[in-house]
Amino acid sequence: MIDFVELRRGMVDGQVRTNNVTDPRIVGAMLEIPRERFVPARLKSLAYIDDDLALKSGEPGRYLIEPMILARLVQLADVQEHEHVLDVGTGTGYSAAVLSRLAQQVVAVEEDTELAAAATATLSELGVANVAIMQGKLTAGWSAEAPYDLILLNGSVDEVPAALLEQIKEGGRLIAVVGHGGAGRACVFTKVAGMVSERVAFNAAVPPLPGFKSAPRFTF
Repeated sequence: MIDFVELRRGMVDGQVRTNNVTDPRIVGAMLEIPRERFVPARLKSLAYIDDDLALKSGEPGRYLIEPMILARLVQLADVQEHEHVLDVGTGTGYSAAVLSRLAQQVVAVEEDTELAAAATATLSELGVANVAIMQGKLTAGWSAEAPYDLILLNGSVDEVPAALLEQIKEGGRLIAVVGHGGAGRACVFTKVAGMVSERVAFNAAVPPLPGFKSAPRFTF
């Protein structure tokens, strides 16, 4: 029998705490949420490794991003307990489960039918009541519940679409990894007086979210 509780503790102590994640709320959430419930059955034994896990193969692939990066992105977001959050590309719902421990309400959007169904079922089984899974195009966000105090993108993008920036509440922020591989940078987009500013926080390499590639540019 695999001791998932011990693996979870090892993940937090060896990956999360050692990478400057000091928010006790995030540490507590990741110690308690059974990450193995959010991965395909064949990968349960690998649920706590320091790597991205493939949720779906094919093109485009979908991934559960590695624990340390997710923890650092969530800490960067500085989620407050009264906040209304949009989780873009939630996959099987693990990120939404973590955010649910920090925010008042989480809207999690997923465009893949199977992943959205899996997220809904798992969160329901775990009794997570403050997350609503919505199926729709990731690049469109979920305008019906906008604006949001925080928007988190679960994967790297070439650029953040205007449709998502428009859904940030005044004074709110969006967290995204912009660029791919070694060029990826975790960025904070903040809206003040209707204008959005961008700040680079740290380097981060995570798999891309589908649909966020920049359009080809014509050059002479």
